[in-house]
Amino acid sequence: MVDARAVEAGLEERRRELIRELDRLTEPPKAGENLAFGKRIGEGTTEAVERLSTTAAARSIAGTLADIDRALAKIAEGSYGRCDLCGGPIAPERLEAMPQAVRCIGCASARVAR
Repeated sequence: MVDARAVEAGLEERRRELIRELDRLTEPPKAGENLAFGKRIGEGTTEAVERLSTTAAARSIAGTLADIDRALAKIAEGSYGRCDLCGGPIAPERLEAMPQAVRCIGCASARVAR
């Protein structure tokens, strides 16, 4: 049996951590920083490539935050541990490893394969 209060507290803490990280990653460049793509590798190009990596990380964090928000909503509505797609149970081992999981492994795998 899943301790919903413990899961909720853990998800809330993880959510706060991710929001702080997302805020840091999406912080606008400091005034005077020049982000440019040039033909030669230089300071501006390196910074631009780093910014692209930062953007990808921010998107990943935003996706995880959406999953956490959905998992928290499922706890509140009493459907935590049930797959959003097929309605079947999510394996306890999956929930232990990924408490924000809202899809069973079968549905999550099928979604990735598309």
